[in-house]
Amino acid sequence: MLKASYQKYLLHFKEPAGTSRGILTDKETYFIRVWDDACPDVVGLGECALFRGLSAEDVPEYEDKLKAVCREVAFVRPDDLRNWSSVRFGLEMALQDLAHGGRGIYFPSLFTEGRQSIEINGLIWMGDRATMLRRIEQKLEAGFRCIKLKIGAIDFEAELSLLRYIRQHFSASEVELRVDANGAFAPGEAMSKLDALARFDLHSIEQPIRQGQWEEMARLCRHAPFPIALDEELIGVDDCARKQQLLDTIHPQYVILKPALCGGFGGAEEWIRLAREAGIGWWVTSALESNVGLNALAQWVATLGVSMPQGLGTGQLFTNNFVSPLRQTGEKLSYDVCCSDRAV
Repeated sequence: MLKASYQKYLLHFKEPAGTSRGILTDKETYFIRVWDDACPDVVGLGECALFRGLSAEDVPEYEDKLKAVCREVAFVRPDDLRNWSSVRFGLEMALQDLAHGGRGIYFPSLFTEGRQSIEINGLIWMGDRATMLRRIEQKLEAGFRCIKLKIGAIDFEAELSLLRYIRQHFSASEVELRVDANGAFAPGEAMSKLDALARFDLHSIEQPIRQGQWEEMARLCRHAPFPIALDEELIGVDDCARKQQLLDTIHPQYVILKPALCGGFGGAEEWIRLAREAGIGWWVTSALESNVGLNALAQWVATLGVSMPQGLGTGQLFTNNFVSPLRQTGEKLSYDVCCSDRAV
């Protein structure tokens, strides 16, 4: 019979991470282990990547739910956890690992054989202008052709000047620019800010206004001068009919999928199916998982047949992260078959 246990872990940022919601110095996460008591030496490992202040299941009863899932793991189906995205993410991961021998191979593919890589964007965290400029230059020198900038925390004119700097040196055909506002714009000012941003040939903007304002977001998606991608808007929308209603109402150009926040792998795959049926583009982004979650996430993405840069982290944000089989070379993320993430 299946058994399970969990463990809490606190990740520490190397540098404070700036977002439109404030500065992050630590990131809480949980690891779940699953095994069959007939073969206890083979253990599946998953990460329940709770994101405090953002996850829909950030509630006082979170650990109680984890305890209940571990206690009843032999009878819990991932779809039973539709409203517990990070728990489902971790359980799906652990069960996949267990099914493949507990070796950190979650989704076998050419990627896990070391014969395929994933193209990723270079992420520029919020900071003062000088810090962001330095980070931009580092990403460009590393060979990234797609850069994503977090905006909305410093003076808007300073953010425009950073974009202007990039475009003075690189055209849109040379470097693709994405920006992520994390809902920082007020609805009344959003269109004028989008018009100002449009001068820099941006690929897209993620979540220009806060989630839950469907009619306002729909208006922006209809009239914005460049594509809008929904990110936080998907969090907590777990029922399939509700997902369909959201897409039908807003009809964004893209949706951003973070499985730890939008229903685990199963919930994210449901979003992908609905988006494809509606002619809406999508890509996958990590959500500050440890290297354990990033490993599974990258392996899953590699099975999706993606052809555009993905927003996957590279495991370099934290001082106390774990050994990872993922290797970054410029904008390419690959899997080192000689490595294992079994340091947890």
